[in-house]
Amino acid sequence: MRVAVVVGGSSGIGQAAAVELGRRGVGVIVTYSGNPAGAEDTVAAVEKEGSTAVAFRLDVGRTEEFPEFRERVAGALQEKWQRDTFDYLVNSAGFGGMAMFEDVTEELFDRFHRVLLKGPYFLTQTLLPLLADGGAIVNVSSNSALPTGEADPGYTAYAAMKGGLNVWTRVLAKELAGRGIRVNAVSPGPTRTRLADADGVVGFDAYPEVIPMLAAKTALGRLGEPDDIGVAVAALLGDDGRWITAQNIEVSGGFGL
Repeated sequence: MRVAVVVGGSSGIGQAAAVELGRRGVGVIVTYSGNPAGAEDTVAAVEKEGSTAVAFRLDVGRTEEFPEFRERVAGALQEKWQRDTFDYLVNSAGFGGMAMFEDVTEELFDRFHRVLLKGPYFLTQTLLPLLADGGAIVNVSSNSALPTGEADPGYTAYAAMKGGLNVWTRVLAKELAGRGIRVNAVSPGPTRTRLADADGVVGFDAYPEVIPMLAAKTALGRLGEPDDIGVAVAALLGDDGRWITAQNIEVSGGFGL
């Protein structure tokens, strides 16, 4: 059985990706930070699909936790799947939010950096010895960092980190190609998730009035759902994406066309 590590798998896009992977027969290790109940739901949903899963707590913004997490992953691989390696890594942990440029504090900038760029970078480095040759990585980015994306005010810090993630994705794909490891990114548009923003407010539930406006700006006429992104992540990781690497796939329903 192939095995995936889904970072940030307790809700939203990470949860959808984990469940879709389970549907495709992949075992899943999911991480959570402040939502253990959501992680339990993810494990139950993966198992309902006929696969196997475990959940571990991890704060992707705290690099000092990474070595211990690697040991827990190694232990789970041996105990649950009788393996020394895993096949797929999904870096989907994060938080959203906006602040106008003149209001961005160093504290907020550093938090964006720790969670959205530094964390995935060094967590991937830490887990790399356990990632099997011929495996695959998908980083969850944002269409706000694409050249074709809308440059909305208030996203200078957030989009800067996602832009860094995009560049890292491309260069890492070159470095890991010798091991047959593919590295790609997906860039969702507005998506209905419970991802907390910088002030702790939960997703679009707190701002229902913006949903019709966003749907009107999307070519396919609705807000994205986590499943829309999850299926794209799973396709890139699996055999369907075997000849795709160093790419950033926009998965937005045509937002801003």
